[in-house]
Amino acid sequence: MSDSLTLTVADLETNVLTGIYSEETGKPQPLRITVSAELRVAKHYAPDTPLEESKNYMDLRDAALNLPEGVHFKLIEAVGDHICDTLMEQDDRISAVTVKIVKLAIAEANEQIGMTLRRERG
Repeated sequence: MSDSLTLTVADLETNVLTGIYSEETGKPQPLRITVSAELRVAKHYAPDTPLEESKNYMDLRDAALNLPEGVHFKLIEAVGDHICDTLMEQDDRISAVTVKIVKLAIAEANEQIGMTLRRERG
């Protein structure tokens, strides 16, 4: 039997300096971010298993919400790249990170316009 563990923090909304068009630059845009991290799992998760055997969900949340202040990301792909790098550098047990970003300001009929980036540890 082979187990896998994916931690997910979904639908975080934050304002990020991003965009390439003149009307986008210089002001934050609302993004909805979902982050998933795949980890090597413990052999068994007993009721008293300590947090160190997993990963704190707040680390995923913080990676998405605590972006560098004052940095303008031309592409939302760069935002996703930063989040992936942050989590991979924090914990070598993470085997893959997936970041989905939806640009809320450009939706006209509640559609989800954005991208998904998946990075696997090489």
